[in-house]
Amino acid sequence: MNSNDTRLPEIIAHRGNAIEFPENTLQALASAVALGVRHVEFDVQLTADHVPVVFHDSDLARVGNRPESVHSLSWSQFAGIPVGEVGRFGDRFAHTCAPSLAQAVEAIAGWDDVTAFVEVKRASLRQFGHETVLRRTSEVLQPVLHRCVLISFDLAAVRILRLMTGARIGWVLPQYDADSWREATALAPEFLFCNLERVPATTEKLWPGPWDWAIYEVRDRATARHCRELGAKYVETMAVRSLRTEYDEAAGRA
Repeated sequence: MNSNDTRLPEIIAHRGNAIEFPENTLQALASAVALGVRHVEFDVQLTADHVPVVFHDSDLARVGNRPESVHSLSWSQFAGIPVGEVGRFGDRFAHTCAPSLAQAVEAIAGWDDVTAFVEVKRASLRQFGHETVLRRTSEVLQPVLHRCVLISFDLAAVRILRLMTGARIGWVLPQYDADSWREATALAPEFLFCNLERVPATTEKLWPGPWDWAIYEVRDRATARHCRELGAKYVETMAVRSLRTEYDEAAGRA
C-alpha cells in the first residue's frame, strides 16, 4: 500500500481480485498481487480423494453451474470443471478451473513478500473430519507455511493447526459477542476476522488483545478508515482495484 494515511488499514484481497476475476482462481490471486496488494485470502476444500483445492462452496452450483459437491468428485474430475461464474462474466472465463492448493502454493512461492490467509472450510471438516483435512492441508502448505496464516470459523480447527504446524492462526468470528470474546481470549490467535455487519454499530473500539483485527467485506476508503478507527489493522475486500485506487488518491493528496 502506497498511502501515507495512517488512518487506512492494510488490504487483504478476499478470494483474490474477485470483482474482476472468478473468485479463488489463480487469475484472481495474481491480479491482486499485480495491483500491489501483499495479503491475499483464499479458501480450501477437499475433493473425494482428499486433495486440497482452492474453493469456497461445498458444491459447484454458484460458480460452475453444476450440481455436484466438491466432496463427491476426485481431483482429476474436479480439475477439468470450469468455475468461471457464468452468471457474472458470461463466457469470458469459460475455460477457467479451480486450482489445487499445491498450484496455489507454487504461485505464492513466486510472489515476494506476499502473505496468504488460508481459510479451511467447515464443510470439508464435517465431511472428512479434522485430522484428515488439517493434515492434508498443512502438508501441502509446508513449502510456504512461514508466509501463511491458517484461519477458519471452526475454533477446534485453528487450535489444532497451531499445535500441528506452529504456524500463525486466525479465527473468523461467528458472532461479535461475549461468548466469542471469551473464546478469543483463551485462544489468543494472531488474527481475528469479523464481518463488518456483525460489529455492533455502537462499538467504539474492537476488543484489545494480542491479535490483529481484519474486518470484511469493505469496499470503499471511508469504510476502511472507519475500521481503522475501530482498531482494525486490516480490511478484506473483493474490490481490490477500486479500493487500491482510493488509497492511492488519498496518498496523492497527502
